[in-house]
Amino acid sequence: MSSAIQTCGSEPARESGVSVNKSVGCADAFASRLAPTGSAVLIRFLLLSCVLLLSACASQAPLPERTPHLALPLQLHIERQMAEQRQDWLLVIQREGPGIRWSMMDPLGIPVARQKLIDGQWQADGLLPPNPEARELFAALLFALTPTGELPGNYPAARQQGGQRSLSPHWNIRYSQPLSFELNVSQGPHYRVTPLGENTP
Repeated sequence: MSSAIQTCGSEPARESGVSVNKSVGCADAFASRLAPTGSAVLIRFLLLSCVLLLSACASQAPLPERTPHLALPLQLHIERQMAEQRQDWLLVIQREGPGIRWSMMDPLGIPVARQKLIDGQWQADGLLPPNPEARELFAALLFALTPTGELPGNYPAARQQGGQRSLSPHWNIRYSQPLSFELNVSQGPHYRVTPLGENTP
């Protein structure tokens, strides 16, 4: 019985062919033990996909229960500040069919982001690549521009007191005028929003 039991690499090689065959056999044995099976790889892939999907859903900026009544079209100047860097954008918000179209560009008129909000869902508008920051900015502006009387029904978790409005843990807004305000995004940039033409560079 002892002659039938072989350990990897323990028997001296008498012929080069035997030695090579035994080495390959030992390598295959170890690989079969260490390598995950096909079903294990599939399970890991599915679990990772679920985690990524849940994290994407959790990070999606909140939208109102119903589209608020906005006085459109609007043209706004957006001043973005983060890490002592400043950017200026021009934003046009207008109705288009059943939805609201958001078009943002730099001061030279080059498009930065375009989105349509239709039936509570964002849709790409044009061929610009996805811009998650711009989409969250648009959602935050929709919250900021929602009339006070429509706020409780559209954002039940929102709080408003005096010239401040917040939706924890996402946004905090401080108004100087209805269309002039500062917008702080949790763990993100700071924005200053004014009507286009007012302090626009």
